Amino acid sequence: MTKLKNSLVMGIMCCALTFGIFWQIRTVESSNVKVSQNYEENNLRAEVLKYKEKYDNEQKLLEKAESELEKERESATKTNSGLEDAEISIKKANKMIGLSEVKGPGVIVTLKDSPKNMVNVFNVANSVVHDIDILSVINELKNAGAEAISINDERLVITSAILCDGNVVRINKEKVGVPFVIKAIGLPESLAALERPGGYIEYLGKYVEVSLEKSNEITIPKYTGKIEFTYSKVK
Repeated sequence: MTKLKNSLVMGIMCCALTFGIFWQIRTVESSNVKVSQNYEENNLRAEVLKYKEKYDNEQKLLEKAESELEKERESATKTNSGLEDAEISIKKANKMIGLSEVKGPGVIVTLKDSPKNMVNVFNVANSVVHDIDILSVINELKNAGAEAISINDERLVITSAILCDGNVVRINKEKVGVPFVIKAIGLPESLAALERPGGYIEYLGKYVEVSLEKSNEITIPKYTGKIEFTYSKVK
């Protein structure tokens, strides 16, 4: 009987020891996985910050070079009336195609996903701002006479595309998320007509959050990308 008791006690101790070792191994493995994930995330974050810093530095150098070029052009045009006329034409063209920062009166339209409880919404997709919603607002602004438009400070030019990319939207190949802040320069009264009864803004407001405000001082940045024409040629 004593041997049976001893065997039983030894069996329980062995089971407890085995469980303890197994649990320790699981804890160490879990800890290693977590450390490895944190290490990879930190490395990835460091890489992103490094490339962002590099981009910012390159952008500053580009802006400095453009500023110096502008000074040289202004200096050259002071002594040549023909060059002065050409400089005026270049500035007008840059403003029209979006290569210059512009300021003026206009409106700011902000689009946000619906804050309503998604469980109670019949069609969840209707409560999210889509690329077609942004595009429809842009078209209405253009029809109302907008002279310059930006979305989250991404300047729209003739080659700009607005495309859905998962839960974000790509504008000028850059990922942009909600809220979508659309700035448009033009006659505020005309642009504010987007809020007319039966218009797209009213329709969109049934599903997502929409706001429109007038402003006398809107700044829209210049397009920093590259505009290329492959098929159209100058005769």
